[in-house]
Amino acid sequence: MFTVAALYHFTRLADPAAHQAPLRAACLSNRVTGTLLLAPEGINGTIAGPEAGITAVLDILRALPGCAELGWKLSTATTRPFARMKVRLKKEIVTLGQPDVDPLSGTGHYVAPADWNALITAPDVAVIDTRNDYEVAIGSFDGAVDPQTASFRDFPAWWEANKHRFHNKRIAMFCTGGIRCEKSTNYLLGQGVEDVYHLKGGILKYLEEVPEAESTWQGDCFVFDGRVSVGHGLREGPHELCHACRRPILPADHARPEFEEGVACHLCANATSAEDKARFRERQKQITLSKARGERHLHQDLPEEP
Repeated sequence: MFTVAALYHFTRLADPAAHQAPLRAACLSNRVTGTLLLAPEGINGTIAGPEAGITAVLDILRALPGCAELGWKLSTATTRPFARMKVRLKKEIVTLGQPDVDPLSGTGHYVAPADWNALITAPDVAVIDTRNDYEVAIGSFDGAVDPQTASFRDFPAWWEANKHRFHNKRIAMFCTGGIRCEKSTNYLLGQGVEDVYHLKGGILKYLEEVPEAESTWQGDCFVFDGRVSVGHGLREGPHELCHACRRPILPADHARPEFEEGVACHLCANATSAEDKARFRERQKQITLSKARGERHLHQDLPEEP
């Protein structure tokens, strides 16, 4: 059993590059794998490993400048959810592409999971899912608006085109762990929206704390690690990734005529060329050979949270 820690913290990191190598070394020495993103605006990532190793790395992260209040959410995985450890330097720890957005200057009102249901069922509240289309496809809250965005950076354009729909409404927003809402609610405040709220700790905290019998969540929550999805109580979900398009599919989807392991699924079969599929077949061949040797091929790595 592996401990999984999803974390983020907005703070001013004067020299993110100075922390890159030491953090990677600390993770490796504690048998921790996953991805950490460092940027001038803070830190974001998901890591997994033995409980003691995760505790040690979290202590190191909290000792970084301005990170004493770093928060995280813990869950478990039956198999190691990451093949390797990556510490990457980014312009943003979650990419919205709006240079004036600064969560440190203010965000929407935090709403605890226990209070979320009451808020989103109020008649004057519009609920917006800030995640990408492939995430929303496998689960969301009852009645939530799906912007159908392929990337988080598409959200500002979607809002500009759709803001008229939310006149005189309070806006409640949610995402996987909370980080995208920090930016999206700050963005809406900058657009003049006064009553903005977001789910504290994100969907993961809601699924952890709210009993399934009282939940308004439907389906599963996509996660950016080897589990692919989790459900109520953060139990591992049934989904797996199509290694061609990196979207979540179900085991039953293997029976669809479009499915070819590592090459195509019903979500992407018509979106790739014959040349793409030939390249994917060669990649899948290498993955199969790696598995036969008891190794994990690097192309099996999962997408990072956008």
